[in-house]
Amino acid sequence: MSDIGSDYEEEENGPYLGEYEGERNDKEERHGQGKATLPNGDTYEGQYDSGKRHGHGTYRFKQGAGARYIGEYAKNKKHGQGMFIYPDGSKYEGSWVDDQRCGFGKYSYINGDYYEGEWQNHVRHGQGTYYWAETGSKYVGTWKEGRMEGAGELVHANHKYVGSFKENRPDSKGKYVFDIGCQQHGNYTGVEQPDEKAEEEEAAPTLIPKWKAGEITEIKLEPEEDDLAAEASGDAPADTAADPAADGAVADSSEAKDPVPGADSTEVAPTAAPAETSEGGGGEEEETEAQPTPEGETKEPEPDPAAEPAAEPAAEEDEAPAEE
Repeated sequence: MSDIGSDYEEEENGPYLGEYEGERNDKEERHGQGKATLPNGDTYEGQYDSGKRHGHGTYRFKQGAGARYIGEYAKNKKHGQGMFIYPDGSKYEGSWVDDQRCGFGKYSYINGDYYEGEWQNHVRHGQGTYYWAETGSKYVGTWKEGRMEGAGELVHANHKYVGSFKENRPDSKGKYVFDIGCQQHGNYTGVEQPDEKAEEEEAAPTLIPKWKAGEITEIKLEPEEDDLAAEASGDAPADTAADPAADGAVADSSEAKDPVPGADSTEVAPTAAPAETSEGGGGEEEETEAQPTPEGETKEPEPDPAAEPAAEPAAEEDEAPAEE
C-alpha cells in the first residue's frame, strides 16, 4: 500500500466545520441525524452524537473516485459493521475497530480474488480463506500479520498440500493429497540462494523451499467410496499411487520442480496493484491521518498460487482518501 493518503475521514472540528444541515443538541453541537459537507469537499450523512459521527452513516470521498464507507461509527471512527468501497473498485465488508479492519470480514479484489476470515490491526490475522479467481485454487488456514503462517491447506483442482506454512510458503513436514486415492508425505526444506548482485558483506541468502519426497500411501476410503473409486478408475488406488508425478507430484527428492505451483522459486513481494486497500487502493499498511489523495490509495497484495513461488496474497488498500 502507498504511503500517500489515508482511509481516515477528516475530523469535524476547528474554526470552520463546513456546511451542516440537521439536528443539534442544547450546546448547538451536531447531534442526531444530519448531513455535512466538509471543508475538503467530502460529505457525510448519518448520525451524530455530541458533535462526532456516531451511529450509522455514509461517508463519501470527493477525491476518491467513488470511494465511500457505509456503516457504523463510534466517536468519529469506523467501529462495528461496515462496508468500504475503494477507488479501484475493491471492497471490504465486515467488522471494524477504531478505524481498522478487525474481526471477521471479506475483502473482494477487482481481479475476482477474495479473502474471507479474521482480521486484526487492518491485516489478515487468524483463520481465513484466500481464493484465487484465475486458477480456482485457495488457501484455507492460519494467517499471521497478513501472511500465511501455521497450519493450512493449499487446495488445487486435483490435489492439495496439507501442512505447515511460514511467510507465505510451505514449510517443514506436510503431504500432497491426490484425487486418485493416494498421498505423498514429505518435508519442505529451505535451500539457500545467495544474491550474486549484492556485495559479499551485505548478501542475504534467499531460502527457497524444496520438496523432499517421502512415502506414498493409499488413502483409506469407506467401503462404498472404495468400490466407486475402483469402478471409475479400473484400478485400485494403490496402482495409481506409483506415479503421483503424473498429476503434479514429485516422485523423488531429485525432481527439480515442486509439485505445487509456486513452491520452487523465490518469494514474490506483494504488489501495490491487487491489494487490499485500507481505504484507497494500495498495499497493506497502517493507516495514518492525511488528506484524501486517491493517487495514494492502495490495497492488500493478492496471493498467486500459480506463480513460482506462490505469490503473496493481494494487498488490501490500506490508504484511502482521508475522511475529514
